Amino acid sequence: MATPQFLLSSSKYSDSLTVVGISICTAIICETISWILIYRTNSYKSLKSSIDKASKKLETMKTDTAKITTKKSKTKKIDRVESSLKESSRDLSLFKFKSGAVVALVLIVVFGLLNSLFEGKAVAKLPFQPITLVMKMSHRGLSGTDSTDCSMAFLYFLCSISIRTNLQKFLGFSPPRGSAPGAGFLPLPDPKTS
Repeated sequence: MATPQFLLSSSKYSDSLTVVGISICTAIICETISWILIYRTNSYKSLKSSIDKASKKLETMKTDTAKITTKKSKTKKIDRVESSLKESSRDLSLFKFKSGAVVALVLIVVFGLLNSLFEGKAVAKLPFQPITLVMKMSHRGLSGTDSTDCSMAFLYFLCSISIRTNLQKFLGFSPPRGSAPGAGFLPLPDPKTS
């Protein structure tokens, strides 16, 4: 009678599970650092509440303006609230910048460690034949011609993006609704002034 071989202890999956496990641990460590440096501070909480209040006020002002004919004073108030919202979003982005530097350092160290452990080694098999652009990323650093081989860098990249984003949503650390992607450190140009 053969001894049962567990799925997780199989060498076939151990490298993949190691990379995924390290990615989960790294995401938890990064979010803990962010919580210590950002989310628990009073200045973050006040910035977040001011962004939430300004975005709600802007929404109500825009819906009221759509119902009533546009007046010049109403437009000036809307512009004032929009500029206040942009300024608060910029301040929030700058506030998050210091934590981002520490998190980036942690991610670089972990990536370097993983790269030295799994250099030139396929850690997973892709269930499809990737297109050329994806294959260049997924087959990076691997020898051989099997394009379904997946390198550690590609798997770690995919895991880090998906796990950290979902962890932020689960913990309630996602950005406030009023802070638009273009209202950050490098804001998009205002179409009204162009």
